[in-house]
Amino acid sequence: MPRATRAARLSGLLASVLLLAVTAVGCGSSNSDSASSSSSGSNTSGSDAKASADAFPVTIAHKFGSTTIKSEPKRIVTVGLTDQDAVLALGKVPVGTTEWLGGYKGAIGPWAQDKLGSSAAPTVLKDTGTGPQVEKIAALKPDLILAVYSGLTKAQYQSLSQFAPVVAQPKAYNDYGVPWQQQTEEIGQALGKAAEAKTLVSGVEAKFDAAKKANPAFAAATAVMATPYEGVFVYGSQDPRSRLLSDLGFKLPTGLDKVIGDTFGANISKERYDLLDQKVAVWIVPDTTTAVTKLHSDKIYGDLNVVKQGREVFIKETSDYGNAVSLSTVLSIPYVLDRLVPQLAAAVDGKTSTKVEQPAS
Repeated sequence: MPRATRAARLSGLLASVLLLAVTAVGCGSSNSDSASSSSSGSNTSGSDAKASADAFPVTIAHKFGSTTIKSEPKRIVTVGLTDQDAVLALGKVPVGTTEWLGGYKGAIGPWAQDKLGSSAAPTVLKDTGTGPQVEKIAALKPDLILAVYSGLTKAQYQSLSQFAPVVAQPKAYNDYGVPWQQQTEEIGQALGKAAEAKTLVSGVEAKFDAAKKANPAFAAATAVMATPYEGVFVYGSQDPRSRLLSDLGFKLPTGLDKVIGDTFGANISKERYDLLDQKVAVWIVPDTTTAVTKLHSDKIYGDLNVVKQGREVFIKETSDYGNAVSLSTVLSIPYVLDRLVPQLAAAVDGKTSTKVEQPAS
């Protein structure tokens, strides 16, 4: 979700739940021609970057139909706001990325920088709320455009498809609602590295399993993820931030999605602050001092047991940690778990004397 400011990031998204596409066909001659053409400027990092020889052609279904990629892509542009991490994890470096959070060089966070190897950082594109920068994307001469974690419209999809095959967001989820597992595996298919993608997913899932095994209390607890945007904004079950909690074994509040509707999240009224009174409330906040004081000064929220019993976790929105939580990718999640799991363990231990520590970053 494009985020020049928090308001732009949250107000610019509209999403709907649709059925998963089952069959796939080629997406048209313009896509096929772009996919099969050879382009200079291939960017790879490491000897494992070569795709499987028999992986192409591959057809991937998405919200607007399906796209066929005829040969191994060499010049990849990521329009999906977190897609670059999966590309990097699979041994390739995009020629263009779309900036969302952090202002990092190449739009690549510190948890992924080492994947650049000796390659130059990608050209950074921006989505200011009006959609992808089509002319700048075309100038990069892509042979694949990835928009898996996106809110691409049909018109934007058709426009981008004039220059290269476009893999848009899956049909089965809200816009910006694809799980990191499916994101990684779809991008793996597009790059001809399906087996490697599954291995990456299994490796991160093993980290979740280890955290759950070490913290059995998580499975008996409820948790919610929220941010103080225009009051209180709560993330729904299809948002990657909430999925972090679900993947750790927590249950989300009963009726959460019924309240927020078919979106990644929504503002709630004070009459529904009961959604915040869970075993743990995880807050993404502008800072961990004044923002917390302001939250606690709200009498309705301040009187909830989650506050009185010290069961809150606060994450600074603009820190590397906060950015990693919002991205929630195959590369950022291990970085997050190292910081989030100890905080959650302290919050659910049932002892009001236990302080939830803030990580260094």
